[in-house]
Amino acid sequence: MKKLVSIGILGVQLDSFDPQRRWDRWRPTVSLCQQEDLLIDRFELLYEPKFAQLAKTVSEDMQAVSPETEIIRHPVNLGDPWDLESVYGALYDFATSYPFDTENEDYIVHITTGTHVCQICLFLLAESRHLPARLIQTSPPKHDPSSSPGDYRIIDLDLSRYDQLAARFEIEKLDTETQLKSGIATLNESFNAMIREIEQVAIRSPHPILITGPTGAGKSQLARRIYEVKRAKRGVSGSFVEVNCATLRGDGAMSALFGHKKGSFTGALDDRAGLLKAANKGVLFLDEIGELGLDEQAMLLRAIEEKRFLPMGADEEAESDFTLISGTNRDLSQEVTKGRFRDDLLARINLWSYQLPGLSQRKEDIEPNISYELSRYAKDHGRQILFNKEARRVYESFATSPNAKWTGNFRDLNASITRMATLAGGKRINQEIVEAEISRLQCQWGSAEKPTADDELLEAIPEDKANDIDPFDKPQLAAVLRTCRDSKNLSDAGRKLFAVSRKQKKTSNDSDRLRKYLAKFGLNWEGIIK
Repeated sequence: MKKLVSIGILGVQLDSFDPQRRWDRWRPTVSLCQQEDLLIDRFELLYEPKFAQLAKTVSEDMQAVSPETEIIRHPVNLGDPWDLESVYGALYDFATSYPFDTENEDYIVHITTGTHVCQICLFLLAESRHLPARLIQTSPPKHDPSSSPGDYRIIDLDLSRYDQLAARFEIEKLDTETQLKSGIATLNESFNAMIREIEQVAIRSPHPILITGPTGAGKSQLARRIYEVKRAKRGVSGSFVEVNCATLRGDGAMSALFGHKKGSFTGALDDRAGLLKAANKGVLFLDEIGELGLDEQAMLLRAIEEKRFLPMGADEEAESDFTLISGTNRDLSQEVTKGRFRDDLLARINLWSYQLPGLSQRKEDIEPNISYELSRYAKDHGRQILFNKEARRVYESFATSPNAKWTGNFRDLNASITRMATLAGGKRINQEIVEAEISRLQCQWGSAEKPTADDELLEAIPEDKANDIDPFDKPQLAAVLRTCRDSKNLSDAGRKLFAVSRKQKKTSNDSDRLRKYLAKFGLNWEGIIK
């Protein structure tokens, strides 16, 4: 059975006493330990430091009436006990730093003692699950206090009944959204709407989440932020376990994910628990899940549905209650069509599916991300580097232009800011550094986009004409130029190009037709074949 832990505030008025007659009156904190049908294993007693002696005596009396109860005293400076901000801040700090263990302990919060403001704050913290507990209210006996500890009532909050209180936590909700965005004040409305939905899913749903998007779009970072939100809201209590499925092959994949017994294959010198087991009660992030083999997919499906799986070489199944987040830059529906991904697994992991846009699709978010990368550099390297005004203008103008491909997305941006900050040394990033970086990026993206054979052919077009050619005309012009270069002369090229239409004419002048066509683009025979 789970241990029962009570959290309560020392009542300066109700728990105080005449030293000679303290057992003649009802004291709510002591009475809680006197209840015959309520065995409290541990009592966390919060008190103002100036009432330390009272807290000590009350603790001793609690121990006397309930030797089985461990009493732990916590000095907490509430400030003005009637000031909501002061009291809530102090109790919030206690709640967020306390090591709750909901797997092994049940918690009750005593709301009889303390000012009304204290009681309200305890209620709010329990309702928001900062205190993952039920409430307990005690009342004095109707007759002789020395003969009865009085009555108590446990209040189990049904959060669904308090929708109207949601507005009180709007600030915290915004904080959660900011956390999911790594603290970046993003401006792209569709991205922000997606983050708002993910925040709700992270808090309310234990089901799998699928994050898709190009390499470098931030899938791994978002998965970790989702885990942090879940853990902060007591949705999970275990670890965040991340694995790139592209690195898993053969027996190594099975072993890494599901574990193995010693001797189950060559090289299995010891037992291995596996990553699914390591993620028990936590979050398992499988990046590039589309790289998993079909056998691993089958075992993963069963582990998701039944929370059970069979390690390699084992006779008994293992259990793991994990939350799955998957990431991929592939179209898994197409992978299913090609037979490389199981349709039943896809149906199971994409209950909540989110497509992360690339950086080039979020041009309005580039400016805040530049600021974020600068602050990240300062944190990692211990020195603050900034742009001068003109250099920042030039860089942002380029970064948000069509010329900025951002093929590596946020990885490209991070690398770019890191290079410039490094070259700036202890000074500001100036325009010279920015212009050199822009050239570097253009070269990098240009080499990534190798010119096609058609592009090379079209290089023969004069520059003043090249910009006036529609994309519709370029493939045809490239085909004409290719035929010309493969022909002996202008007439030979004309005969090949007009082989069908020339049959419908009584007389044909293929050379003239071809010469006029080339002239439209500023070309001639001599310029093409040289």
